[in-house]
Amino acid sequence: MLWDVLKKLFSNSTPRYHRPEKAEWLIVGLGNPGADYAHTRHNVGYMVIDQLLEEHKATLQPIKGMPAYVAEASIGGTPTLLVRSTTYMNTSGEAVAALAQAYDIPADHIILIHDELDLPHGTVRLKKGGNENGHNGLKSTTALLGTRDYLRVRMGISRPPQGISVPDYVLGPITHDDALESMITTAAHAAHVVVTEGLSKAQNIIH
Repeated sequence: MLWDVLKKLFSNSTPRYHRPEKAEWLIVGLGNPGADYAHTRHNVGYMVIDQLLEEHKATLQPIKGMPAYVAEASIGGTPTLLVRSTTYMNTSGEAVAALAQAYDIPADHIILIHDELDLPHGTVRLKKGGNENGHNGLKSTTALLGTRDYLRVRMGISRPPQGISVPDYVLGPITHDDALESMITTAAHAAHVVVTEGLSKAQNIIH
Protein backbone atom coordinates (compact mmCIF):
# COMPACT_ATOMS: atom_id res chain seq x y z
CA MET A 1 0.00 0.00 0.00
CA LEU A 2 2.75 2.46 0.97
CA TRP A 3 4.72 1.59 -2.16
CA ASP A 4 1.68 2.27 -4.36
CA VAL A 5 1.20 5.68 -2.75
CA LEU A 6 4.88 6.59 -3.14
CA LYS A 7 4.89 5.43 -6.75
CA LYS A 8 1.83 7.57 -7.52
CA LEU A 9 3.37 10.63 -5.86
CA PHE A 10 6.60 10.17 -7.79
CA SER A 11 4.85 9.72 -11.12
CA ASN A 12 2.79 12.88 -10.54
CA SER A 13 5.92 14.94 -9.85
CA THR A 14 7.84 13.72 -12.89
CA PRO A 15 7.20 15.78 -16.02
CA ARG A 16 6.00 13.85 -19.04
CA TYR A 17 8.39 15.04 -21.70
CA HIS A 18 7.32 15.12 -25.30
CA ARG A 19 9.48 15.21 -28.41
CA PRO A 20 7.61 15.92 -31.66
CA GLU A 21 9.09 14.07 -34.60
CA LYS A 22 8.77 16.85 -37.14
CA ALA A 23 8.04 20.56 -37.40
CA GLU A 24 8.22 23.01 -40.28
CA TRP A 25 7.01 26.14 -38.47
CA LEU A 26 7.29 27.61 -34.99
CA ILE A 27 4.57 29.88 -33.62
CA VAL A 28 5.94 31.40 -30.42
CA GLY A 29 3.94 33.50 -28.00
CA LEU A 30 6.20 35.74 -25.95
CA GLY A 31 5.53 36.42 -22.29
CA ASN A 32 6.55 35.69 -18.72
CA PRO A 33 5.67 32.40 -16.99
CA GLY A 34 3.69 32.28 -13.77
CA ALA A 35 0.30 33.40 -12.49
CA ASP A 36 1.61 36.82 -11.45
CA TYR A 37 2.15 37.76 -15.09
CA ALA A 38 -0.76 35.96 -16.73
CA HIS A 39 -2.95 39.03 -17.28
CA THR A 40 -0.26 41.62 -18.02
CA ARG A 41 0.32 43.55 -21.24
CA HIS A 42 3.63 41.74 -21.78
CA ASN A 43 1.78 38.43 -21.98
CA VAL A 44 -0.54 39.01 -24.91
CA GLY A 45 1.59 36.57 -26.92
CA TYR A 46 0.81 33.84 -24.39
CA MET A 47 -2.88 34.68 -24.74
CA VAL A 48 -2.73 34.02 -28.48
CA ILE A 49 -1.06 30.65 -27.91
CA ASP A 50 -3.93 29.80 -25.55
CA GLN A 51 -6.36 30.68 -28.34
CA LEU A 52 -4.50 28.48 -30.83
CA LEU A 53 -4.36 25.61 -28.35
CA GLU A 54 -8.12 25.81 -27.96
CA GLU A 55 -8.68 25.93 -31.71
CA HIS A 56 -6.48 22.88 -32.30
CA LYS A 57 -7.54 21.00 -29.16
CA ALA A 58 -3.88 20.76 -28.25
CA THR A 59 -2.05 20.71 -24.93
CA LEU A 60 1.35 22.15 -24.08
CA GLN A 61 3.95 19.68 -22.86
CA PRO A 62 7.57 20.11 -21.76
CA ILE A 63 10.23 19.16 -24.28
CA LYS A 64 13.30 17.56 -22.78
CA GLY A 65 16.45 19.63 -22.75
CA MET A 66 14.76 22.84 -23.90
CA PRO A 67 13.29 25.76 -21.95
CA ALA A 68 9.90 25.51 -23.62
CA TYR A 69 6.49 23.94 -23.61
CA VAL A 70 5.24 22.88 -27.04
CA ALA A 71 2.09 21.52 -28.66
CA GLU A 72 1.79 19.98 -32.09
CA ALA A 73 -0.70 21.40 -34.57
CA SER A 74 -1.39 20.72 -38.22
CA ILE A 75 -2.06 24.05 -39.90
CA GLY A 76 -3.14 23.60 -43.48
CA GLY A 77 -1.52 20.16 -43.35
CA THR A 78 1.80 21.66 -42.22
CA PRO A 79 3.34 20.33 -38.98
CA THR A 80 3.66 23.31 -36.66
CA LEU A 81 4.75 23.74 -33.07
CA LEU A 82 2.85 26.11 -30.79
CA VAL A 83 5.45 27.32 -28.31
CA ARG A 84 5.59 28.98 -24.92
CA SER A 85 8.99 29.69 -23.39
CA THR A 86 9.57 28.65 -19.79
CA THR A 87 12.15 31.42 -19.33
CA TYR A 88 11.32 35.03 -18.59
CA MET A 89 10.81 37.47 -21.43
CA ASN A 90 14.40 38.77 -21.42
CA THR A 91 15.75 35.33 -22.38
CA SER A 92 12.96 34.18 -24.72
CA GLY A 93 15.48 33.55 -27.46
CA GLU A 94 16.84 30.52 -25.62
CA ALA A 95 13.70 28.54 -26.40
CA VAL A 96 13.32 29.89 -29.95
CA ALA A 97 16.92 29.18 -30.94
CA ALA A 98 16.97 25.72 -29.37
CA LEU A 99 13.83 24.64 -31.21
CA ALA A 100 14.93 26.22 -34.49
CA GLN A 101 18.21 24.32 -34.33
CA ALA A 102 16.63 21.03 -33.26
CA TYR A 103 14.12 21.05 -36.12
CA ASP A 104 16.24 22.91 -38.70
CA ILE A 105 13.65 25.67 -39.05
CA PRO A 106 14.76 28.81 -40.92
CA ALA A 107 14.04 32.28 -39.56
CA ASP A 108 11.30 32.95 -42.12
CA HIS A 109 9.35 29.99 -40.70
CA ILE A 110 9.45 31.35 -37.15
CA ILE A 111 6.53 33.55 -36.04
CA LEU A 112 6.92 35.54 -32.83
CA ILE A 113 3.74 36.98 -31.33
CA HIS A 114 4.44 39.88 -29.01
CA ASP A 115 3.22 43.11 -27.43
CA GLU A 116 4.01 46.35 -29.27
CA LEU A 117 4.12 49.76 -27.60
CA ASP A 118 4.12 51.66 -30.89
CA LEU A 119 0.68 50.40 -31.94
CA PRO A 120 -2.68 51.46 -30.49
CA HIS A 121 -4.36 49.03 -28.11
CA GLY A 122 -6.19 46.37 -30.10
CA THR A 123 -4.20 46.76 -33.34
CA VAL A 124 -2.44 43.86 -35.09
CA ARG A 125 0.34 44.31 -37.64
CA LEU A 126 2.66 41.81 -39.32
CA LYS A 127 6.19 42.18 -40.55
CA LYS A 128 9.46 40.40 -41.24
CA GLY A 129 12.65 41.59 -39.57
CA GLY A 130 13.39 45.13 -38.56
CA ASN A 131 14.52 46.69 -35.30
CA GLU A 132 13.49 45.31 -31.94
CA ASN A 133 12.40 48.77 -30.69
CA GLY A 134 13.63 48.01 -27.19
CA HIS A 135 11.62 44.80 -26.80
CA ASN A 136 13.78 42.47 -24.73
CA GLY A 137 12.14 39.28 -25.99
CA LEU A 138 12.94 40.27 -29.56
CA LYS A 139 16.46 41.32 -28.61
CA SER A 140 17.14 37.93 -27.06
CA THR A 141 15.72 36.12 -30.09
CA THR A 142 17.76 38.17 -32.54
CA ALA A 143 20.96 37.63 -30.55
CA LEU A 144 20.56 33.86 -30.32
CA LEU A 145 19.21 33.26 -33.83
CA GLY A 146 21.88 35.55 -35.28
CA THR A 147 19.32 37.26 -37.52
CA ARG A 148 16.36 39.62 -37.42
CA ASP A 149 14.65 37.94 -40.34
CA TYR A 150 12.01 36.07 -38.36
CA LEU A 151 8.32 36.98 -38.70
CA ARG A 152 6.40 39.03 -36.18
CA VAL A 153 2.77 39.36 -35.20
CA ARG A 154 2.74 42.70 -33.36
CA MET A 155 -0.07 43.29 -30.88
CA GLY A 156 -0.73 46.90 -29.92
CA ILE A 157 -0.80 47.87 -26.25
CA SER A 158 -0.22 51.63 -26.74
CA ARG A 159 2.38 53.76 -24.94
CA PRO A 160 2.22 54.25 -21.17
CA PRO A 161 0.63 57.43 -19.82
CA GLN A 162 2.99 60.18 -18.68
CA GLY A 163 4.62 59.35 -15.37
CA ILE A 164 4.49 55.55 -15.75
CA SER A 165 7.70 53.75 -16.73
CA VAL A 166 7.71 51.26 -19.58
CA PRO A 167 8.64 48.28 -17.33
CA ASP A 168 5.83 49.09 -14.90
CA TYR A 169 3.40 49.55 -17.78
CA VAL A 170 4.12 46.32 -19.69
CA LEU A 171 4.06 44.33 -16.45
CA GLY A 172 0.79 45.93 -15.42
CA PRO A 173 -2.66 44.37 -15.95
CA ILE A 174 -4.15 44.72 -19.41
CA THR A 175 -7.77 45.75 -19.79
CA HIS A 176 -9.84 42.74 -20.86
CA ASP A 177 -12.16 44.52 -23.24
CA ASP A 178 -13.62 43.80 -26.66
CA ALA A 179 -10.54 45.30 -28.30
CA LEU A 180 -8.27 42.80 -26.54
CA GLU A 181 -10.48 39.83 -27.41
CA SER A 182 -10.62 40.94 -31.04
CA MET A 183 -6.84 41.43 -31.12
CA ILE A 184 -6.22 37.93 -29.76
CA THR A 185 -8.54 36.38 -32.34
CA THR A 186 -7.01 38.43 -35.16
CA ALA A 187 -3.44 37.57 -34.14
CA ALA A 188 -4.26 33.86 -34.02
CA HIS A 189 -5.86 34.08 -37.47
CA ALA A 190 -2.84 36.00 -38.76
CA ALA A 191 -0.49 33.22 -37.67
CA HIS A 192 -2.67 30.67 -39.48
CA VAL A 193 -2.65 32.67 -42.71
CA VAL A 194 1.12 33.22 -42.59
CA VAL A 195 1.67 29.46 -42.38
CA THR A 196 -0.88 28.54 -45.05
CA GLU A 197 -0.62 31.42 -47.52
CA GLY A 198 2.48 33.44 -46.67
CA LEU A 199 3.28 36.78 -45.08
CA SER A 200 2.18 39.02 -47.96
CA LYS A 201 -1.28 37.44 -48.12
CA ALA A 202 -1.63 37.69 -44.35
CA GLN A 203 -0.64 41.37 -44.42
CA ASN A 204 -3.25 42.07 -47.09
CA ILE A 205 -5.94 40.43 -44.97
CA ILE A 206 -4.95 41.76 -41.55
CA HIS A 207 -3.87 45.28 -42.49
